[in-house]
Amino acid sequence: MYTANNQTGVTLVEMVATLAIISILATGILPLSQVVYKRTREMELRNNLRVIRRALDAHKVLVDEKVIPVGPGASGYPESLEILVTGVDLKTATSEKRKFLRRIPKDPLVEDGQWGLRSYADDSNSSIWGGQDVYDVYSLSDKQAIDGSYYREW
Repeated sequence: MYTANNQTGVTLVEMVATLAIISILATGILPLSQVVYKRTREMELRNNLRVIRRALDAHKVLVDEKVIPVGPGASGYPESLEILVTGVDLKTATSEKRKFLRRIPKDPLVEDGQWGLRSYADDSNSSIWGGQDVYDVYSLSDKQAIDGSYYREW
């Protein structure tokens, strides 16, 4: 039997309680998601630095083995990062071309994705590139990592 007083719906108290619970959960999740996002960027930065540094070291090894010809007084490191992508002609019987990277990974912490460069003659903490060769790369970000270190020191 149907009566006129039998109404279904949500009371104001139930609605306020539900909104309070959702807002408490949201305030806990938001900082956590920001930390996860930052950690993901840091992992990407570490990986990109590792890829570039391995390519630079592989180039240097081939120079030391005299497979890549260089001029007198050269450090053995490439003159630019683009050389790692375009490749170098090897001094072998087949005269093949060796590429070290498919593309230059971007710095995930700066807008333009550019890297800071250091040459072999530069100081280890120099922020000005000498231009002779590319001995190392570093992030141009001035922000701090989760562990308190600065990205440019990685």
